[in-house]
Amino acid sequence: MSESESRPPNRRRRSRRRRPAASSPDAGAASAESGRQENVRKQARLMAPTKAETALLPAFQGLTRDQIHVPGTRAECQNAVDEILAAGIGGFDTEAKPTFHKGQKCDGPHVVQFALTDKAFIFQLHRSECESAAAELITSKHVLKVGFGLKNDHGQIRRRFGIALNHVLDLDQVFRKLGYRGQIGVRGAMGVLLKQCFKKSKSTTTSNWALRELTPRQLLYAGNDSYAALKIMEALQAEGHFES
Repeated sequence: MSESESRPPNRRRRSRRRRPAASSPDAGAASAESGRQENVRKQARLMAPTKAETALLPAFQGLTRDQIHVPGTRAECQNAVDEILAAGIGGFDTEAKPTFHKGQKCDGPHVVQFALTDKAFIFQLHRSECESAAAELITSKHVLKVGFGLKNDHGQIRRRFGIALNHVLDLDQVFRKLGYRGQIGVRGAMGVLLKQCFKKSKSTTTSNWALRELTPRQLLYAGNDSYAALKIMEALQAEGHFES
């Protein structure tokens, strides 16, 4: 037998496919639980209604001009302070003359507003009596100041007065804990809770809040901006999100 005949014929080796390892019951359950938790997280990320959606809702009936007070004298300011302190809670916001140029610094706030259940007080800070009254309320720990997006207000108040804004409740943070993403704002919160449309005029928002005499449109805007925050706070209390 020749050398070539003595060798066995060449055979191709068949590659064996590896079967995927069977997952254990524990691994499958863990995967299912992980997927369930992810779905819960996605569902928890609530979105506020859009501006277009809230525009279809009934208009928010806020304070009238007669319910918005602008203290001017020392006695009027003190009466306003006493009434707000007695209430123990108020809608809160500030307004400042806008800046339009790069590098331009804001010297606001120029207006501080507090709202109660049936009225609002607008303190114009170019008046020394109003400035003193607003500072007393800002630092007071006896009145809860309720508003939206108050981080910017903190900074402006510290720069202008050199004091801290005490005892506040930022409703944006409350809604974030409820599962809403980002800043919901007064418009979105009004649509979610009260099913009403809160209109905010951009021209009024960016108007000159350092005027010696504010326009009726500015007064209505400032008063109802703080009043709306208080009404949203009351709606949150009614739904049991925190103790009243």
